[in-house]
Amino acid sequence: MLASTLRAAARPCRSLLHSQGRSILTQAVRSRSHLPLNTVVLFVPQQEAWIVERMGKFHRVLEPGINLLIPVLDKVKYVQSLKEIAIDVPQQAAITSDNVTLNIDGVLYLRIIDPYRASYGVEDPEFAITQLAQTTMRSELGKISLDYVFRERENLNMNIVEVINKASESWGITCLRYEIRDIRLPQRVVDAMQMQVEAERRKRATILESEGVREAEINVAEGKRQARILASEANKIEQVNSAQGKAEGLTILCQALSHKQGLNAASLSAAHSYIDAFQHLAKRNNTLILPANAGDVTGVVGTAITMYNALAKTIHANADQNQHPTEGSDGGSDDLDAHSRIGESAPSQSSPSSS
Repeated sequence: MLASTLRAAARPCRSLLHSQGRSILTQAVRSRSHLPLNTVVLFVPQQEAWIVERMGKFHRVLEPGINLLIPVLDKVKYVQSLKEIAIDVPQQAAITSDNVTLNIDGVLYLRIIDPYRASYGVEDPEFAITQLAQTTMRSELGKISLDYVFRERENLNMNIVEVINKASESWGITCLRYEIRDIRLPQRVVDAMQMQVEAERRKRATILESEGVREAEINVAEGKRQARILASEANKIEQVNSAQGKAEGLTILCQALSHKQGLNAASLSAAHSYIDAFQHLAKRNNTLILPANAGDVTGVVGTAITMYNALAKTIHANADQNQHPTEGSDGGSDDLDAHSRIGESAPSQSSPSSS
């Protein structure tokens, strides 16, 4: 039992030692294969620079093509690639100005422009550039809040490239561009941002709905206003037409009363109306209030005729004054006197019958 436990505990250690040993061996093989041996005649590939040391001191940089070296004395110490290199910047934690922790990684693109400085200016150029990119990223993220991280993504990239180029100038390396690859936020922050987005969406929906209700109410109120205006204009036109009709009716009545038999016709119409009114008495109510001379039709007609006479006098006087200021007054007065005599004689003639 104890032996099995020890074997189980030792298994991860053996796998770790085996993986580390294999990685070290792989690096050694790469370094040996990457540094060519001095075979007197060497062929340098295009876009590569080989740094040659003679007796441990820098001698020259081999150009692409055929090159001759002295055996034993000359040695190829460094091989630099002049191509554009893409380096993965490992994921790192950074804190924004509003104290939000996020994990961010990126990709760095660089190129060696001076093989001598890249070989002797820094021990490991790629590692130095990677560390500089990470520290610069943390510094730039600490200056802005979380809301501006996604907006200012391109500005962040430009600032990081500028800082790296200033620091790596003495290393013979230039940074072409830096791209933020992935930004990971804590789950609580993601949930809060999602709730904020949903709240903003609901707010916009509520605003749009309220604006729609407002527009609808405005349209309804405007429609009611227009309807009332049109109804009032129609009522006005109706009243004007009614007044014009009444005025024309009165004008025709006045013209009819100006004839000799007009008062007789008016007397007959008043008598008929009075008799018709008596036919409808006591049909709706049992209690009636009647004048003392309710049956005196002649008296009622005489009263109506008297009123017509007064109206006719006034109408004829005004008409005669407008047309014939001097002549028309006598003729009009004679006609009015004749009408008045007829009106006065009507009650006297009908009085015996009524008694």
